[in-house]
Amino acid sequence: MKNLKEIMVFLLGFMPWILFLFFSGSTFASLERSILIGLLASLIFGFRELRGGFLLQWGTLIFFLLCAVTVNGLKWIFVAQSMGIISNGFLALLIWWILLIGKPFTLQYARADLPKEQWDDPALIQSCRFLAVVWAFLLTFLALIAAFKSFKPGLYPDGVYFGISLVMIAGGVVFTTVYKNYKRSQRA
Repeated sequence: MKNLKEIMVFLLGFMPWILFLFFSGSTFASLERSILIGLLASLIFGFRELRGGFLLQWGTLIFFLLCAVTVNGLKWIFVAQSMGIISNGFLALLIWWILLIGKPFTLQYARADLPKEQWDDPALIQSCRFLAVVWAFLLTFLALIAAFKSFKPGLYPDGVYFGISLVMIAGGVVFTTVYKNYKRSQRA
């Protein structure tokens, strides 16, 4: 039961991106709609994290605000046509940047559920950094897949790329859960 709760909390952090993935579709109108859904989701699902200064949530909000301006407002077709690369690349770069400044997003989530005296535990920090690196590589891979799709349009149906995204995200969630359970069992 604890694992399920942790997975749900973790997925809520990515909920705007997940909703964006599912609703973006293949038309300009569906992309515009999905951007607004992502923007609203980043405010609704990330409200507590935004107030807590979670960098992943702030980056997500900024991304969807910029997309709302460039795609929904200014109707920049280039941005819309490159959205797969832009969205995956932005999220990957955001997580790499958060890592480089020493504040892995996984550590921010872990600290939210731990007493303050455990926040600076070196093992916790190392584990959270490792998980953030795994997610950064996973999202970098998805950005490269989006770039491949853009450079080789029509080579595979859109469903293949969508399926790859789902498998990678699910794999990341499973890996995160298994790794956290492994580290807990080591400490026990």
